[in-house]
Amino acid sequence: MDDIFGVPLPLLFGQLLLGLINGAFYALLSLGLAVIFGLLNIINFTHGAQFMMGAFVAWMLLNWAGIGYFAALLIVPLLVGLTGVVIEKLMISRLYKLDHLYGLLLTFGLALIIEGLFRNYFGSSGLPYGIPPALSGATDLGFMFMPNYRGWVVIASVVVCLATWLVIEKTKLGAYLRAATERADLVQAFGVNVPRMITLTYGAGVGLAALAGVLAAPIYSVNPNMGSNFIITVFAVVVIGGMGSIGGSIVTGFGLGVVEGLTRVFYPEASATVIFVIMAIVLLVRPAGLFGRA
Repeated sequence: MDDIFGVPLPLLFGQLLLGLINGAFYALLSLGLAVIFGLLNIINFTHGAQFMMGAFVAWMLLNWAGIGYFAALLIVPLLVGLTGVVIEKLMISRLYKLDHLYGLLLTFGLALIIEGLFRNYFGSSGLPYGIPPALSGATDLGFMFMPNYRGWVVIASVVVCLATWLVIEKTKLGAYLRAATERADLVQAFGVNVPRMITLTYGAGVGLAALAGVLAAPIYSVNPNMGSNFIITVFAVVVIGGMGSIGGSIVTGFGLGVVEGLTRVFYPEASATVIFVIMAIVLLVRPAGLFGRA
């Protein structure tokens, strides 16, 4: 069989791969958002700008310091995560007792400032970041040629998402984090420094966004608008999966990426809106999201 419903198999599998790649970024970014919202109750609109910062810091390390891609995968999340620690300590920590709207407005304003600074210095045309030689080329799967780097992105995203889920859901540290969202005073009584734990959690969520930025740099042009192009869709993914649901963000991110890819094949006109249509339906049927708690 060379086609399905009149669609050639190479085209179908190519769009499925593209959907998986987009889903990988949706999952990583929504995972960072879910960690921050689920454990800190902050709607972090700066997440897209921090994703963009990850790509730019990787570009700077390569072009200004000669530090390559694989080292950047480790260094960039730490550097950008450190900026998140500073932001949480100096600004966001003052808003925890206020309405969620204040945190949303603060992080939205910070996103505009960060994007404006990068646009002013680097321009908006975009900068190239080459695929590392070890991941260049393609693999013949029989039914299609799969670019090695894109396969790497999917695998790396799955590993990072599963590792994050295991840490939060299956370890003592994760138990402390989840308990601190309900009874911070009780966790503090066990000798845990809750404010420091919260700060590091925000930094870890920012680090996940930065890691996604490094993975995205060789695929998309490194430019100040790359975060804003993703973040609205990622918020829709988080809402569908359930605000604060770690597992929901992972499953929904990859699943919606595949749905988006299939829509491009069978009904291209709806590919830009299908995720938002699904979000509207989910909110009508299950307002807490597919995996969220009421």
